Amino acid sequence: MDLNIAYSFISFAVLLFSLTVHEMSHAWAADRLGDPTGRRLGRLSLNPLAHADLVGTVLLPLVAIARGVPIIGWAKPVPVDARRFRHPRRDHLLVAAAGPASHLVIALAAASALAVLPVSPQTLGEANLSVPVAAFLTRAMRLNVLLALFHLLPIPPLDGGTMLAALLPASVAASFDRVRPYAFLVLGALVLVGGFDAIVVPPNRLILSWLPK
Repeated sequence: MDLNIAYSFISFAVLLFSLTVHEMSHAWAADRLGDPTGRRLGRLSLNPLAHADLVGTVLLPLVAIARGVPIIGWAKPVPVDARRFRHPRRDHLLVAAAGPASHLVIALAAASALAVLPVSPQTLGEANLSVPVAAFLTRAMRLNVLLALFHLLPIPPLDGGTMLAALLPASVAASFDRVRPYAFLVLGALVLVGGFDAIVVPPNRLILSWLPK
């Protein structure tokens, strides 16, 4: 039971950190491309409270932990004013891509650190920091690959949906964006029919196989 509680705590801590970096990356990319909206709203920050969403950052992950299912989630979206971009469609795509890219960077960093970390055997009654650090890095690697793939699903308002809309003709993109209010129904249907596993699991395994061992 203690191990399960510790693992759940590590998972939630990794998720909170990862989603914070995700939204900060959106704000940073938008600011670099000419839109300071996120920065002015305090979203260019590593403070989790600046980005936390009650449902996506707290309730959904806690329910997933309680039920023993894979943890996914989201944070409060960073507002973006595409009118401030020099190339609105291209730059909006780049801002959207910054979120999933941040997860892959975290996963690569965690895998690289894990590859060089000496993990000592656990001895009863002796302090051993290498074991919890290795557990944190392993969870960071696996969870961030999963989060990157989840946010790349081409469903608005996920980043993949925003990226796809930026590639479509304007008239088609406007029609595609009408899916936004029904996104959770679409995601729920994918999970129920096994589509989520079919779409996400194969690339998840492939990316994990590429990371440093």
